Amino acid sequence: MKIGSPSLEIKKACSHKEYLLLALPLVISGISTPLLGAVDTAVVGRMPDPVSIGGVAIGAVIFNTMYWLLGFLRVSTSGFTSQAEGLKDQKEMLLTFFRPMIIAFLFGLLFLVLQAPILHLSLMMMGGSEAVSEIASSYFSIRIYGAPFILTSYVMIGWLIGMGKVRLALATQVLMNVLNIILDVVFVLGFGMGVTGVATATLISEVTAVMFGAIVIYRSIKPGLKKIRLRMLSELEPLQKMFKVNRDLFLRTVCLLTMTIIFTSKGASLGEVFLAGNAILLQIHYMMAYLLGGFANASSILVGRSIGSKNRPLYTRAFHLSALWGVGSAAFLSLLMVLWGEEIVSLFTTIGEVQTAAYDQLIWIVIFPILGFWGLQLEGLFSGATQAAPVRDSILLALLLFLPTIWLTVPILGNTGIWLSFVLFSFGRSLFLSLYIPKLGRMSFEDKVEEFSPRKLSS
Repeated sequence: MKIGSPSLEIKKACSHKEYLLLALPLVISGISTPLLGAVDTAVVGRMPDPVSIGGVAIGAVIFNTMYWLLGFLRVSTSGFTSQAEGLKDQKEMLLTFFRPMIIAFLFGLLFLVLQAPILHLSLMMMGGSEAVSEIASSYFSIRIYGAPFILTSYVMIGWLIGMGKVRLALATQVLMNVLNIILDVVFVLGFGMGVTGVATATLISEVTAVMFGAIVIYRSIKPGLKKIRLRMLSELEPLQKMFKVNRDLFLRTVCLLTMTIIFTSKGASLGEVFLAGNAILLQIHYMMAYLLGGFANASSILVGRSIGSKNRPLYTRAFHLSALWGVGSAAFLSLLMVLWGEEIVSLFTTIGEVQTAAYDQLIWIVIFPILGFWGLQLEGLFSGATQAAPVRDSILLALLLFLPTIWLTVPILGNTGIWLSFVLFSFGRSLFLSLYIPKLGRMSFEDKVEEFSPRKLSS
């Protein structure tokens, strides 16, 4: 397969069938990402003590914090690559892979060097009992060695998605999750290794997936490697654009993770049972968000290609398709939780008091997809256009809505106040980013493009 030949060609006016052929592998790939944490939580949930669930939950939040801060590596790589693919610029397609790979490697090493202060500061910020902190420390001390591999995989997955090679991206993540599930069961339920087994299984699966991805990508880019010179990686203009987009996405993630840390910390302050119950619901939320993100990633590819090739109808069509499939998916997820929410929660733990704590807040997981889906879709569309400043600003405004809400409601409503604040944050994310839609068209093309209109959703 040549570098410039995507695995799926998108015509000028993308049909629903073509969109689904692009989106469904990304949906499956997206769901596979939170499955690492979900499987870890579910396996530990078979142990008789809620302390283990809480410890793994805090450990997972630490890694989510670290990795989400560098999540721009996948998002920006996908956006820049899809634009280069739209231009059919083979040299730039390769450079959009190598430039962020340098950043991924350096940050991976930095996390390894600074692992002790990272763990200390994280536990100090999130609180929790001494027993929970000890479990979290054990989990962290093993998984930290996967940091360089996870960050490398972000660039790999972003590049494969940007090139439209979504099936290869899917294969890489499915391999990681299937191996993780198998090893979790063997190490924890078979060998009785507990939290150490959970962390070891995740580490092995992360390393294996990156090795597989490296082989896949090398075979794809090998013919074009001789065209790349080291000096090309330091060309000023593309580096400036990459760092600007990555800076804005980084700040966006700081706001998102500030919300997540406060959310987890407030749950921990209410006790280990509430912490464990919230951790289970948060894992369900992650699976919903990543499923919706699969459609957002498909739309991101379309927007990137439309801008690279100056294809305005495709740009407008990406908005229509993203809205239609996003609202349909959100409605399906909410209905799923209404009908089988308690059964889904019970898959994560057999501890009665933890199940009850989760059941009490299940309504918020029903509401979340309806109020939050459009913000997730829009982030994909803006990322495909490599216009990250509006994403940054909208998340900041949502955080400013979240902070006073959680501080005022938790003393009155307890755990319900935590979830109320979380859903308001998700709604604010959708609302504030919607205000930037007209500006996106003007920023992406030299003159005004046909802009999104809800009346065209039926087209």
